[in-house]
Amino acid sequence: MNLKKFVRSIPNYPKKGILFRDITSLIEDSNAFSYVLKKMHKISEKIKHNKIVGIESRGFIFASALAYLNKKPLVLIRKKNKLPGKKISQKFNLEYGTDTIEVHKSSLNKNDKVIVIDDLIATGGTAIASAKLVEKCKANVVAFIFLIDLYDLQGNRKLKSKNYKTFKLIDFPGH
Repeated sequence: MNLKKFVRSIPNYPKKGILFRDITSLIEDSNAFSYVLKKMHKISEKIKHNKIVGIESRGFIFASALAYLNKKPLVLIRKKNKLPGKKISQKFNLEYGTDTIEVHKSSLNKNDKVIVIDDLIATGGTAIASAKLVEKCKANVVAFIFLIDLYDLQGNRKLKSKNYKTFKLIDFPGH
């Protein structure tokens, strides 16, 4: 199945100069969405893990389904001040400033083996911060799975240079 035809490209969103890759049309198509979940599930079955981590917000769409299919706990990485319990934080740089992500302290344990799921990898800032957050909990990132890799923005390459296993289903240029 050609998944690219289900991803809309929206120029100048959310700001001028950005070419936004919109997955809404993909998840609204039951056949395309089912196909993506089957592909991600097939990848995840080959990786020894005991938890699935989803990155806010669109990563939750795929991570929750994979946690269900794999019969594994789902761990949420959220933006700052979205989790009510005791949490661990990780600050990271964006093109235009900084941001912070968090996870509940009780969600990850020493030696957990996690697969981190997100819809898209661009510059890698959020993915690398997520890995650092998981590692602060003494857990291990065994792989990342992305729907889309914006390959010319080098995020996937940065993860691989840090020896993380990465998988993606679609490649697009970022510009």
